[in-house]
Amino acid sequence: MDTAEPTPLLRNRDFLLFVSGRTSNTIAVQALTVAVGWHVYQVTKDPVDLGLVGLAQFAPALALFLVSGLASDRFDRKRIQFACNLTHMVVVGLLIAILNHDDGAVWPILAVLVLHGAARSFFHTASQAILPNLVPRPQFPNAVAYSSSAGKAAQLIGPALGGLLIAWTGDGVYWVILAIFAVSAASVGAIGARLKVQAPEPFGLAMILGGFSYVWRNKLVLGAVSIDLMAVLFGGVMGLLPVFAADVLHVGPDGLGVMRAMPAVGSLAIGLALTQIAAPRHMGPAFFVALAIFGASIVVFSLSETFWLSLLALGVYGGADMVSVYIRQTLVQIATPDGMRGRVSAVNSVAINASNELGDFRAGMMAGAIGSVPSVLVGGIVTIGITALWW
Repeated sequence: MDTAEPTPLLRNRDFLLFVSGRTSNTIAVQALTVAVGWHVYQVTKDPVDLGLVGLAQFAPALALFLVSGLASDRFDRKRIQFACNLTHMVVVGLLIAILNHDDGAVWPILAVLVLHGAARSFFHTASQAILPNLVPRPQFPNAVAYSSSAGKAAQLIGPALGGLLIAWTGDGVYWVILAIFAVSAASVGAIGARLKVQAPEPFGLAMILGGFSYVWRNKLVLGAVSIDLMAVLFGGVMGLLPVFAADVLHVGPDGLGVMRAMPAVGSLAIGLALTQIAAPRHMGPAFFVALAIFGASIVVFSLSETFWLSLLALGVYGGADMVSVYIRQTLVQIATPDGMRGRVSAVNSVAINASNELGDFRAGMMAGAIGSVPSVLVGGIVTIGITALWW
């Protein structure tokens, strides 16, 4: 019997390459979103076009999640990530060409972003399914914590880098983004593990819908996915931050930037703390407590008229969300067989991404009816109620 100790996580070459590839991809995606949004708004001065930029990236993920999940369960997940990064590089090259022949039309940019959104869908699903193949099961919770922390850091770095590069280099930002996607491609391409499922089940409708069927049958996975979906749906705050910055806290665009960063700061701090927990226990109760704190932070934020208290609430909001993400990913990935992991990850991914988009939509529509502060307040209270109901 092999009694050798597993390689320490931070000396696991494949894990480090995975984190490098995923982090650099996230930085590039975030920077590209900022750069394209800035360019489009400078050309048209129409905020509706910014909404179309977001829709062009989100719609392919919603349309292709079944296909991306199926691909992750039938093909080498490393090669999928590598191909997605190459596609991102093609996207950036096309955007550079469009900008060099700029005639003020937005539709070519939106068309290219649809391709970008499709690549994001396949990359995200494969990257969620790949992690359990790279680390021993006892190390998996720590691996989730490290990977999620790196992801949150990338979500902080990417937008800031994009903004700074626009200010310093103008359209040169796209060449830097192209280079970062190349780093991501090289990282995932260097992973040594073979990441193709060995015995995929026969192709057919049952296989295509297998992710839904598995989630529905497995109450642990169903509970984790559904409660997080509902909590994010009713806990949408980020879409209304400009209103709070301008009309409630009166802190202007600089304050808005700090407010947008605070959830990621809280997430990163908690994520780094979670990396120090070798064997997490009582994950079920901790999941519900984190979601209750998530809802309570929304209530505090909605009622706050003091900038520092609002920032604190947003930091707690991000930290509590990090705990729920850590527990959900750990439970879902460990509870799911490797041959199903891609399709289940696709269902999980589209549920969370859709709830983020719908959460902002819910908050905006309710704000139009009853006001921004009551909209956020009601969302926080409902989130706490949902947590109690699911418990």
